[in-house]
Amino acid sequence: MIRELTVDLGDRSYPIYIGQGLLQDIAVYLTKHGISKASPLLVVTDSHVAKHHLAAVQQRLEQDGFRTAVHTVASGEKSKSLRVLEDVVTTCLQAALDRKSTIIALGGGVVGDLAGFVAASYMRGIRFVQIPTTILAHDSSVGGKVAVNHPLAKNIIGAFHQPELVLYDTTTLGTLPDRDVRSGLSEMIKHGLIWDAEFTAWCEDNADRLVGLDPEALQYGLYKGCSVKAEVVSQDERENDLRAILNLGHTIGHALEAVAGYNELLHGEAISIGMVGAAMLSVRLGNPESVYTTTERIFRKFGLPTRIPAHFDTDAIMRAMMHDKKFNEGKMVYIVPTEIGKVEINKNVSADLVRDIVDRLKQEA
Repeated sequence: MIRELTVDLGDRSYPIYIGQGLLQDIAVYLTKHGISKASPLLVVTDSHVAKHHLAAVQQRLEQDGFRTAVHTVASGEKSKSLRVLEDVVTTCLQAALDRKSTIIALGGGVVGDLAGFVAASYMRGIRFVQIPTTILAHDSSVGGKVAVNHPLAKNIIGAFHQPELVLYDTTTLGTLPDRDVRSGLSEMIKHGLIWDAEFTAWCEDNADRLVGLDPEALQYGLYKGCSVKAEVVSQDERENDLRAILNLGHTIGHALEAVAGYNELLHGEAISIGMVGAAMLSVRLGNPESVYTTTERIFRKFGLPTRIPAHFDTDAIMRAMMHDKKFNEGKMVYIVPTEIGKVEINKNVSADLVRDIVDRLKQEA
């Protein structure tokens, strides 16, 4: 069964295909969506994904007449850097990519963000295709946000650049380590928390099936998560208002990643802590205690962290947040859950209150 969604952006609309075995027909999908065989393609992937999927993808493309070059980066968040970006651009030039070329992002969120930003900036913008191979990437591969990190702040150097299509072959998820599976499910839960209480409850009820990569549960969960992301992006592509709700948990989460040097916490782990912190903040702002207790219970059920490691320095966390795009004049734009399945954009949360939440997340570790 193949599930299909559309991100509705007028003449820049594009499909999301979700199903098993889709990479076997990758050339068919690229041809269907007008990807040129006359100009070379660049496949950007990472060292882990390359071992499992690169040879088959490249073989199928070249058998169908596509000319491909490959750039493989190290696995992990540290590959989202300006230095690595320059390396990929060098490969683009050496492979003679032109304005009608396409970049294919074969990997997780790091590869998608990096390859997408290369596509957005090379020759002032060429086409690209997202082929996510992690659960986490069901969020990052949809919506056109592409970026690299600066040592002081995550995703601070980037652009909006929509893909031509998202091809999500769920069979690639079978090679994921358990920790990465749980980390990716954090963003799936987020989509329920911001938009759909019924889906949130479904995630909790099906935690064991999802962690165990049950095909039916996984495909349904990814479809629902992508549906929320597609709906929000279709209404607010460039985060003028509504799209900000997708940042639930990311204010604290991004700061934790930066403080940890992008290697101690996986993205979904940092975000799960951040979402528990947002729920704590919600109660402090007068919302029901159940917002916090339910949020924490769900993440614990998925085996995800809900507290900041004690050795993280509070001052360093706060400094990292000051570099966040959501901070201005001592106030933060904060996504606050008001009940399960609903959030509000609060543009007047004081840094002092957020510091209190950070301290509590550490003290109760």
